[in-house]
Formats: sequence, structure tokens, C-alpha cells
Amino acid sequence: MKSEEEIVKEMQEVVAQMVIDDLEEDPDLAKETFECDCCGQEKPLAGSVEYTGYRLCNDCVLIAEIGFALNKIKDIQEVIDAMEDKRLEGLCEFIKQEEKRSNN
Repeated sequence: MKSEEEIVKEMQEVVAQMVIDDLEEDPDLAKETFECDCCGQEKPLAGSVEYTGYRLCNDCVLIAEIGFALNKIKDIQEVIDAMEDKRLEGLCEFIKQEEKRSNN
């Protein structure tokens, strides 16, 4: 049986390889971004994964896959729900930046 550390390391390697594979398949993905449905941040499309209607950036894919591998979560909705505060923080920061821009 693998330790949690071994599982995490293995998932990090798998998820990092996903970015490499995507870029080898389509180098233009390096320039494409999207808003992650999980963390709410603008992230590279390369290495992202769609889970039941949600597109997750590579960083969030890593969190999700580690959660699945360690049996800490059952489905992607649990990750989405857990990251809600982070999405809200990002949205608040975006609004603050927009206000600064419009005031200048």
C-alpha cells in the first residue's frame, strides 16, 4: 500500500505530464486561458480537465485527483464546494482592481 506522500508525488507527476502532453498535441494552448470553475482564476487551458460540466485548471485538477486517490472526496462537486471561498476571494479582488482602474 502506498503512503499518502507517494500518492501525492505520483499525482503531481501525472498532472504535470498532462500539461506537457496538451502542449505537444497543440502548442497554441500555451496562449489560451479560461476561468477555472473551481478556483475562479484565469488559468492556462493546457493541462485543464473537464469533470461533469466543470472545467478545472491544472492546479485544481491536482487537488481533485489527490482527493480522489486518497478517498477524501467522492465527486468533483465536493472540490467545487470546498473552493467556494477561494473563488469569492478572487472575485472580490477582481472587483477592487476594476474600481481602482475606473477611478484613475
